[in-house]
Order: sequence, then C-alpha cells, then structure tokens
Amino acid sequence: MPTTKEYLLNERMSSPSKRRDMDVMKLMMSDYTVEPINDGINEFNVEFHGPKESLYEGGVWKIHVELPDAYPYKSPSIGFLNKIYHPNVDEMSGSVCLDVINQSWSPMFDLLNVFEVFLPQLLLYPNPSDPLNGDAASLMMKDKKQYEEKVKEYCERYAKKENITNALSEDSNEDISEEDVSDAERISSDDNVAGDADP
Repeated sequence: MPTTKEYLLNERMSSPSKRRDMDVMKLMMSDYTVEPINDGINEFNVEFHGPKESLYEGGVWKIHVELPDAYPYKSPSIGFLNKIYHPNVDEMSGSVCLDVINQSWSPMFDLLNVFEVFLPQLLLYPNPSDPLNGDAASLMMKDKKQYEEKVKEYCERYAKKENITNALSEDSNEDISEEDVSDAERISSDDNVAGDADP
C-alpha cells in the first residue's frame, strides 16, 4: 500500500491538466504578480524582481510564460518581455538559454522553481560560454567593469516598475488599433463589393 506522500505524488502526476492548474495556482498564491493572457492558464505574464546582491537587484521584468499541453512533462517556454542585458538572454526576443528549462527539465520541477531558483541563478551566475547575447558575453569576458555598468544601465532604462506597466499599456493600445484597422479594412472591402454589384 502506498504511503500518503507517494499517493499524493502519483495523484499530482496523474493528470497534466490537474498539475498545470495546481502549479499556476501555487504561483498565483505566492508573492508573484501573475497576469493571465486570454483568460486561460496556459499563457500568462509574471512580474519578476532581480535577485538581491546581484547586478540586477532593483530591476523588475515581465516574464512571458507559455505552458505546453504536455506540461509538466514538457518544459514551459519562458521569455523576458522588457530588455535585459545578459549573456544568456536574447536581447531582441527575450528568449532564455537555461539548460534546466531547455534540456534537463523534469516533471518534478514546477513554476515556483522557475521563479525562485532557476531565473535567480541565471541572473546571479551568467554563462558567457553559452551565449544568446554574444555582445554581452564578449564584454563580460573582456571588460567585467564595463559589462557591469551596461547591466546597470539596462536595469535603469528598461527594468523599472513603470517600464513593465507602460509596455503592457502600449501592447493593449496596439492590439486595439490593429483590430480597429482590420475592422475598417473589412468594412471598406465589404462596401467595395456591394458597390461593384450595383449597376
């Protein structure tokens, strides 16, 4: 007969959708601000603060998280939405190069691990030998002081609370205006078709 711990672990692993729900709820009930996208739990943004005693301390980033259907058996997709200067984060896309997420993910990990362990470790211990941002990696290896200044400059320019709030507002405005343009084009093309049918 299984122990209570084994039973709970098996129950937790028995259904990916139950596990996904539970992991997202744990993240929402923690100290992180979680903003669902499209009222679902497969895609959301998380407010992430730079770890204490690091170059990134005081910085605030909006992290985009997408959970695949096979989560937790397949790793989440993680990306920074506002800019960060780091050898293992692509400056343009925000993609993260982190072995534990990209290669050695295990269903034993959960979303809290990502935000409480994996991302802080990434920021505390960059790996310039496996870069997504070649400029940051090169600068880190050649001139550590200048690299540190650049990290702090990016934190000042792009990683403040108002940056992530403004970025979301701009995204919302862009979405609305794109929809308005699409509606206007559709109405305009409908009018042209109706106009062509008249003699």
